[in-house]
Amino acid sequence: MNVKKLTLMGVGVALNVVGAFIAVTLKLPIYMDSIGTILISCLLGPKLGVLTGLCGSIVSGITFDIYSLFFAPVQISTGYISGIMYKKGFLKGFKTIIGVFAFALPTSVLSALIAAYIFGGVTSAGSSYIVQILNTFGIPSFYSIFVTQFFTDYLDKFLAVVLVGIMVKNMPKNMRL
Repeated sequence: MNVKKLTLMGVGVALNVVGAFIAVTLKLPIYMDSIGTILISCLLGPKLGVLTGLCGSIVSGITFDIYSLFFAPVQISTGYISGIMYKKGFLKGFKTIIGVFAFALPTSVLSALIAAYIFGGVTSAGSSYIVQILNTFGIPSFYSIFVTQFFTDYLDKFLAVVLVGIMVKNMPKNMRL
């Protein structure tokens, strides 16, 4: 671990926390809490991406959104799998659709299980409104939670990967490790 890596990880944690704060405050149907995790996974690898995501969940959880602590396994999964997908070239060009699916599916399952069994589908995220709307149409709770989590997670992760791609492309070469 060197100063450059630690500094980049701090930026990643800050991106996660600020993104999550904006999403929670505005009750957006996406989460914006994994941009830093994905960035660090791409720049420094899956292990440091996992650590960045975990730290982001802890900081968010103790400052403004207690729910973030419970969703730390989602950040761990995102950091690990997105780093692998990046290394294999699945987060560039047309392959991005497949690469994002590869880590959005497991994170959706984790998120749905956590949201359903710990919180009954109602969390601080704006996607909870979608779950409640689907429930009023008679869709069983777990299915409405899973469907909502999959689509909102995929959209969230896809947008994060696009933003990370733009950041990495425009980042000075001496910042990339």
